[in-house]
Amino acid sequence: MYQVDAFTDKLFSGNPAAVVILELPLTDDVMQSIAAENNLSETAFVNIHENPVSIRWFTPSIEVDLCGHATLASARVLFEYYPDLAGEEINLDSKSGNLKITKFDRGLCLNFPADYPAEVESESLFSKILGIKPLKLLRGKDDYLAIFKSQKQIEEMQPKFSLLKKVDARGLVISAPGDEVDFVSRCFYPEAGIEEDPVTGSAHSMLTPYWATQFNKNELYAHQLSKRGGKLNCRLANERVLISGNSVIYFEGTISIV
Repeated sequence: MYQVDAFTDKLFSGNPAAVVILELPLTDDVMQSIAAENNLSETAFVNIHENPVSIRWFTPSIEVDLCGHATLASARVLFEYYPDLAGEEINLDSKSGNLKITKFDRGLCLNFPADYPAEVESESLFSKILGIKPLKLLRGKDDYLAIFKSQKQIEEMQPKFSLLKKVDARGLVISAPGDEVDFVSRCFYPEAGIEEDPVTGSAHSMLTPYWATQFNKNELYAHQLSKRGGKLNCRLANERVLISGNSVIYFEGTISIV
């Protein structure tokens, strides 16, 4: 197992993910137990003996269909430690289809399916959760997206997580134009055992199409405003979103299952 800080070039920042390289298949229960033991927002399980290489992601409490930062972390491990498998790019088979990761400069670029959110009526529940009514409320494939006017509002938001657990979605993303970047965001997933995710690559597959339309441009620079923080370069390419970022390997070790 490896632990990697994703979407950062500094240790102890970005979003930490565990990457377990499978030499033998594990049951879903064992993978879920490992993820709970790690207690990170996501643990990725990568089966290098399948062709194409397969990947699955588990939070401490559930399996998810797509995770950006743990995919970036997994690709970093494969490029670093399994170069014969990776080459200059690698394709991973997942529940969200084929995911291609390529090298760029010092970082990696994820190629994810675009998630175009649709505007919905802003329910009073969201105003109660956030303490303020969003300018817009949208729904993507997995998450709700609440839009606000300023970065300061995003920084100061203190959601009521007990109410947020009642929302019929994976979680809630809040976003606004940034002061020094194109847009900023924060992401909350209490139902999945993660009150606030440090950096969420999958959420940017929804944020990028939205802000690309608002700004009328396809190249965007984003900052997720968690305590650890993370920077992402995002590009909309029709039905795909290209999300680029750096990573730092924190440790490598061996899991012993008796």
